[in-house]
Amino acid sequence: MYRVANVYGVCGPLISIYRHQWTFSACQQSPTKSSMSPITTAAPPSLVKLVPELGQSNVRMKDPAFVETAIRTMMRDAHHKLQVVADFDRTLSKYCENGRICSTTHSVLEESKFMPDFYKEEAKKLKDTYMPIEFDPTKTVAEKIPKMIEWWTKGHKVLEACQLTRDTLQHIVADSHARLRNGCQWFFDKLHQLEIPILIFSAGIGDVIHETITQQSSFHSENMKIVANFLQFDEMGKMTGFAGDEIIHTFNKNENAIHSSDYFFNIKHRENLLLMGDSLGDLKMAEGADHVECFLKIGFLNFKVEENLPQYSQSFDIVILEDESLDVVNGMMRAILDLSS
Repeated sequence: MYRVANVYGVCGPLISIYRHQWTFSACQQSPTKSSMSPITTAAPPSLVKLVPELGQSNVRMKDPAFVETAIRTMMRDAHHKLQVVADFDRTLSKYCENGRICSTTHSVLEESKFMPDFYKEEAKKLKDTYMPIEFDPTKTVAEKIPKMIEWWTKGHKVLEACQLTRDTLQHIVADSHARLRNGCQWFFDKLHQLEIPILIFSAGIGDVIHETITQQSSFHSENMKIVANFLQFDEMGKMTGFAGDEIIHTFNKNENAIHSSDYFFNIKHRENLLLMGDSLGDLKMAEGADHVECFLKIGFLNFKVEENLPQYSQSFDIVILEDESLDVVNGMMRAILDLSS
């Protein structure tokens, strides 16, 4: 049940999920940056000169030489060949702010004073039932997928019973603790100015993502596309269900319609790709981009750093630890696009 709500012309789907809604009481649950073991090689002076932000103490790279080569290739090609694919929750949005855990697109609704109590109660029951399955290390992805479909399907049914309206949704987002990362405005504006396409991919509620970006930054329909679970409204602005027939959940970011559509084909001349995510499942978001020659994967590791860093360091080219900004990404963009500010 998703819709391509043309974000790249006004029609795209997205992803923001329950998987990130851990019940940590504060951001300090993870070790401090100074206590983290290096694990990966430090950035060489030549790379730090290109992108000073890559020399920060909270940045890890498994192969700095590869990262430098990729950035230099992207610098050579500039904006003409660049495209971006990004997750939303905990990637473009913050994990925490001032010691408080920020809202994901699902928890925006679950925590809202505008939503009925029965919805909040049922959503919590579903999360308590299915989240342990999602993170069960003894189960395979194939075993988890049917349960994720059950979770999303039941959650959507409960939401459909809430008689949500477009106007109420705007108030819900405005009143929520969803926050875009510091630097998102600059990032979105530069991509728009240089006509660089960005595909935002999420298992969450696409309308919440679109509204969050609109309220806290700028949504540029000309170059932005959202792929997610979108709501469907009638002519009176009342929710009637979900658009489309396919549910986007945690484990199918490489299987939905965006990968069988002409999105990546239409930008096949853009052979340089920056992928941004905060979970290992996000690595599958760009599997439809078969034409890509230069591919940099950036991972945001927001919590349980010591536990997850080894696997993240092996899976992403660059791992950014406990950072609520886009400073490192924007530093790379300034170098690639030859921007002074």
